[in-house]
Amino acid sequence: MSRRGTIMAVILALAAATPVAAVTPAPAGGDLWLNPHRSVAVHMGSCGDRLCGWIVWANEEALSDAHDAGIDHLVGTTLLQDYRPSGVRRWKGTVFVPDMGHSFASEIDEINPGALKVKGCVLGGLICKSQIWTRIASVPRA
Repeated sequence: MSRRGTIMAVILALAAATPVAAVTPAPAGGDLWLNPHRSVAVHMGSCGDRLCGWIVWANEEALSDAHDAGIDHLVGTTLLQDYRPSGVRRWKGTVFVPDMGHSFASEIDEINPGALKVKGCVLGGLICKSQIWTRIASVPRA
């Protein structure tokens, strides 16, 4: 995956959202999600009282790009870190971008039980991108 594709595939820095007191449960249903480039699958689940996501599958291009950036074991890496409720069906936390070797603030919105909008911004919100990640029933095959 190219650097541009990876940046598009993950969440980057976001403007701060106002937290709410209500507890928002993790996205409904299953917990496997695939990015729109079909290059990375993430298992989402609880990490204490937060929501996290671990890479459970990556295609050869994503593995190669991560390796070039010094990440030898992409599968198993915590990609989505410490997300907490920040609204109705919305979470904010931190994303690790493997091919950049950095973590950034991020936000996830549940569109419906089968789709998550993953949005991120760089440069203090000057440049933003979002993607729709889809729920999958099982880890993709090579």
